[in-house]
Amino acid sequence: MSLLSALCVFLFACGGARADLGYPTRVAAPANVAVHPRVVIDEAHHNVHTRAGKYAPFARLLASDGYDVRSSRAAFTAHSLAGTSVLVIANARGKPSKADPAFTEAECAAVQAWVEAGGALLLVTDHAPIGNAAKRLADRFGVVMGLGEVHDSQHAAVGSSDPAQLVFARRDGLLGAHPILDGRGPTERIERVMTFTGQSLRGPAGSVPLLILSPTAVDLPVEKIEFEPGFFSDTLRTTFGEPVPTTGSQALALTYGRGRVVVTGEAAMLTAQILDGERFGMNSPGTDNRQLTLNIVHWLSGVLP
Repeated sequence: MSLLSALCVFLFACGGARADLGYPTRVAAPANVAVHPRVVIDEAHHNVHTRAGKYAPFARLLASDGYDVRSSRAAFTAHSLAGTSVLVIANARGKPSKADPAFTEAECAAVQAWVEAGGALLLVTDHAPIGNAAKRLADRFGVVMGLGEVHDSQHAAVGSSDPAQLVFARRDGLLGAHPILDGRGPTERIERVMTFTGQSLRGPAGSVPLLILSPTAVDLPVEKIEFEPGFFSDTLRTTFGEPVPTTGSQALALTYGRGRVVVTGEAAMLTAQILDGERFGMNSPGTDNRQLTLNIVHWLSGVLP
């Protein structure tokens, strides 16, 4: 029997979730003082997360760390990418159906060439249907996405009844070996990360899993996606199949040519949000999500080796 989940994409992924604008984003000792690398947040592809929206805490944190954070509504071309140090694409969606490819082949080729020449890409994806929308670009870097949703009741957050809210702890062997997870010293070392409903990822040879899925993790594969346009908002109904064992990660890093790429299978972990009074993301207590966010961009921009 299949599990049917109805998703309203107008308030996609987190329902009425909003940015936690009260979350303190000040960085006491910014990594970038003399030089301010440009971080560009994509807003040209019906993105769920934008600089002034749900990724506002992400943008504010990086700005406090000395980055020149901007947004862009331009299609990806060699010209539009020029001058960018780190390109952030967070939960892009297609049109008319949000599960359609979000990027043209020409845009994917432009991003691929830009990274190969030394650019740095943070591709943030999420559970269905975001995987479908981002698949075309992920394929360019050899990243295979589960496209559905990952559950792991053995490594879910304590006190949570949601097996999709996963905890990746160093003591459980669920963090990989990478400069992103070590930081620049003991105070930046990552010990515990939490994610909030995402998909699985498998990287190409040479890639490094950052958040490793445990042997008890399962994928809920997508059987069918139904798109229904509406007057005020569109609706996506996603039918998931029976759970199947899965491997891989929910975040990985790789080098590509002269450039660097980080892909995540969940978006909320890199920002701070509130839903029904509950905080989730880097504002969740007892997690290193905030430092992980900084470390990812530090590695992409060359602050970390």
